[in-house]
Amino acid sequence: MKRVSVELLERVASTKGDKKSKRKEGFVPVEIYGKGVQNIHAYMRIKDLAAMPHGTTFLIEAKLGNEVLPCLLKDIQYGWLGDNPVHVDLYNISNVTETDVEVPLEFVGTPKGVELGGTLEIHLHSIELKVNPREIPDKITVDISNVGLGGVLHVKDLNIPANCKLMEDPEEVVLVVAEPEEAKEGEEEQAQEAATK
Repeated sequence: MKRVSVELLERVASTKGDKKSKRKEGFVPVEIYGKGVQNIHAYMRIKDLAAMPHGTTFLIEAKLGNEVLPCLLKDIQYGWLGDNPVHVDLYNISNVTETDVEVPLEFVGTPKGVELGGTLEIHLHSIELKVNPREIPDKITVDISNVGLGGVLHVKDLNIPANCKLMEDPEEVVLVVAEPEEAKEGEEEQAQEAATK
């Protein structure tokens, strides 16, 4: 799993004036909480938050004073414009042996059905897994090259690592390769003709 180191600044005062001052200096308030650990109030540099990976699961090594806290990014709250972070929640996993996480799916290959004129329709871009937070996979790679025309890929067809427990419905559809509209219309016409005979 990808690891990101970030240095935090202890938040002693939590007044509106202090938070406003820190935001002007390029910091955002952070709340760190977890199982059997004390809640910690801190600040993170907004540029460090912006530099964190997107579209993958990662472990944050949060440095606060002489401590290094293993954390997961739980939530980012944004201002009303939707582009300025105003608060960050980190989940301290020091005492956690299992947690539920969303892991992205990475699709590789071109389905055979697409080469025959079909349309790829992706229904799921990530799946929920239960896993030791220190063993969270970056992503689940899905080879879709053998999916034919009209083919369907279900959650149960995915190659899930042995250390992970699937938390999704195995029958849920991940993707389909839809047949071309012309083929569908032709099939419908044939069905209608057969019905009238």
